[in-house]
Amino acid sequence: MNGRRIIYRQFGSPASVLSVEESPSRALKKDDVLVKMTMMPINPSDLIPIRGAYAHRISLPAVPGYEGVGIVEEVGSNVSSTLIGKRVLPLRGEGTWQDVVQTKAAHVVTIPSTLNDRTAAQLYINPLTAFVLCTDILNLRPRDVVVMNAASSALGKLIAQMSKLRGFSFIAVVRNDVYKEELLQLGATTVVNDGDESVYDEVLAYTAGAGATVAIDSIGGEAGNRLGACVQRNGVFLAVGLLSGQQVNWQGLSSRLQTTLFHLRQWNKTVTDTHWHQAFNTLISHVSEGILTISNDGTAYELANVQQAVKQAEQASNFNGKVFLLGQK
Repeated sequence: MNGRRIIYRQFGSPASVLSVEESPSRALKKDDVLVKMTMMPINPSDLIPIRGAYAHRISLPAVPGYEGVGIVEEVGSNVSSTLIGKRVLPLRGEGTWQDVVQTKAAHVVTIPSTLNDRTAAQLYINPLTAFVLCTDILNLRPRDVVVMNAASSALGKLIAQMSKLRGFSFIAVVRNDVYKEELLQLGATTVVNDGDESVYDEVLAYTAGAGATVAIDSIGGEAGNRLGACVQRNGVFLAVGLLSGQQVNWQGLSSRLQTTLFHLRQWNKTVTDTHWHQAFNTLISHVSEGILTISNDGTAYELANVQQAVKQAEQASNFNGKVFLLGQK
C-alpha cells in the first residue's frame, strides 16, 4: 500500500527541513502489521529530534512522529487476520507522520470505540509516561508530596489527575496563572507561580518545613536546581525533560538526593510486552471511564501542510490546544 510520508534529510528548523514524499513500497514482514493512519499529534518530543538534539542515535533520512492512531490494513503471515479493520496505535516502530505505518503486531494497542481519534492519538507519550511514573517508577502514595515544574504542560495536567487517583499531594509550579484554576480542578493541591513566588518557601510552608518527597523536573538548568532544593534529604529528583537546554547540577543534587532520569523509550526496553500492554489497558480503562481526561482541543492539518502545522505547534504563545496531522482519507 502506497502513501505519503514526512521526512527530514538533515537536522534543523522543522518548518525548513521537513518535506512530503511518496512512501516506497515495502514487503510486509511475517510478524508485522500495516496501519493506515488517520490522525497524528505534534508533540515537543517529535520536534526536538528534528533539530538535532539526538543526532547520535538518529539515522538520516528519518520520519518523525511517535504517536498516532489508524486502521489495520494488512497483517503478516504470523499475525491473526482478526486484527484487520481494528483501530490501533502502531507504536515503537516507524515514525508515525505518514499515511501508512509498519510495526510489529506485538506493539499495536487496540483502541475501544469509546475513545475518539483525537484522544486515542495522544495516549502514548504523555498519558503513559504519567501513569508509569506514578505507578512503576515512583510508586506514589498518599504520604508523598510531589513538586513539578512546567506543570501546565500536558504531562503536568496528567500528573495532577494521577494525584487525585493515587492520593499523593501535588505542588504544581508554573510560570503564569493561565492554567491555575484548571490544575486545581484536575487535582493539584496547590499551584505556585515561579515568577511571583518562591517555590522553596511555598513548598516548605506546605510541608511544615520537611520539604517535598519527590521532584519531577521538566526544565533542567537553574529551574531544576531550585526544584531539587525543595526536596527533603534522600528524597527523589527525577528528570523527564530539558526545556532549558541546560543540565542541572547533577553532582550537587546527587550529594543529598536520589537522582534519576526517565525516558519512555528506555522503559519500553526494560519491561515485557505483557507488562507494557497491561499498563496500556489500565490507562485506557481510566481514560474511557473519565478518571483521566485528555484535551481534544486543537487544529488539524493535512499531511501536505506539515510546515504550517509545525509552525503553529512551535508557537510559544499557542493556547489553542494540540496540533494534529491527518492521514490519507
